[in-house]
Amino acid sequence: MTEIYMPRLSDTMEEGVISSWAKNVGDKVASGDVLVEIETDKAVMEYEAYEDGYLVEQYVSAGDTVPIGAVIGFIGETPDAEAPDAGGAPAAPAQGSEQGAEQASEQAGEKPAETAPAAPAPAADGEGPARPRTSPLARRLAKEYGLDIDAIEGSGPKGRIVRADVEAARDRAASGAPAAAPAAPAAAPAVQAAQAGTEDPRGSEELKVSQMRKTIARRMAESKQQAPHFYLRRTIDAEPLKAFRAQINEQLADTGTKISFNDLIVKAAATTLKAHPEVNRSWEDGRLLQHHRVNVGVAVAIDEGLVVPVLHDTDTATLSDISARTRDLAGKARDGKLKPQDMSGGTFSVSNLGMFGIDSFSAVINTPESAILAVGAMKPTPVVHDGEVVARNTIALELSVDHRAVDGAVGAAFLKDLAEVLESPMRIIL
Repeated sequence: MTEIYMPRLSDTMEEGVISSWAKNVGDKVASGDVLVEIETDKAVMEYEAYEDGYLVEQYVSAGDTVPIGAVIGFIGETPDAEAPDAGGAPAAPAQGSEQGAEQASEQAGEKPAETAPAAPAPAADGEGPARPRTSPLARRLAKEYGLDIDAIEGSGPKGRIVRADVEAARDRAASGAPAAAPAAPAAAPAVQAAQAGTEDPRGSEELKVSQMRKTIARRMAESKQQAPHFYLRRTIDAEPLKAFRAQINEQLADTGTKISFNDLIVKAAATTLKAHPEVNRSWEDGRLLQHHRVNVGVAVAIDEGLVVPVLHDTDTATLSDISARTRDLAGKARDGKLKPQDMSGGTFSVSNLGMFGIDSFSAVINTPESAILAVGAMKPTPVVHDGEVVARNTIALELSVDHRAVDGAVGAAFLKDLAEVLESPMRIIL
């Protein structure tokens, strides 16, 4: 009997939602078959089987939220094999288990033999209360915070204690508030107000929050709280860039490739990063990491939120390659088909809101990266050119920088050179 574990499908994923099962109980499964679709913090992704057999149990149902490393189902040798009771435990695989489970355990950062034992069986009468089900991460955090995990109420599947429960208990302890009593599922604000005998004057309705939106909220808050942002602004003369783009697209007309302004800016950023490696760094857990590959992430807005697929080795890619890869990744993002490797390994990001007519804005750093470039709209602006006031197209750039990893003068030198590359765009391809 082989357990199927909730895998880590993105570098920021802590839990996933079972979107739908592709196989029913009793169905034959071959290695490579899609078993289940999982909604992560980035997209809905397909999870494939790693061995042949039969799906003998779906331990969790569509719509359930499951932490990384938890058992979600079982594969047996025969369709009528009897699955063991997983007990809701986040059991990580033992050595030699199937590849997907092993990956889930390793990526969750836990040691299978030590931190993910099988769930204890319920205590018999007279033997005392059963130990609550917990995730390995919850147990570790409770120990770090000096909390009694047995006193924490779980909000996960079947009352399982997860990270959010431990952090909530920590916050209550810090504020001196009493531990929360078990509560029924929260009602919508309008319903709560009605039960209290008052009417919500806002006419509010509680909306379902996707995994992606939860992660965006958490990571943006963490970025602003933990990374000391500073901002550098520069407006460039975009006339040379506009003429350069027109020239390139004229030469590429027969190929069907069309270079966008964003493609040029992404390539220019990668070229400048190569010349300023001190910006191509990350501050992670008190360590300063120097990245030797230039991987530029391109922010893409989709209905569920914002994702940042990554163009690896952007500095060595051609403009045609950048154009094709960006469009492919943006299409995958909108279709919910991005894979973990499409969104990992970024060292710098570009966020362009120019197509919405936004003059300029301050972007939040996509940690653990140290900088993100915000790009505004191209617009005609009165400027002094050759001693005369004339209307020329300009673009406002703003660089958000993590001061833990990059100093002000270093960031300023980078933005200065980036502006000069964009104003002399032949340097982008030289």
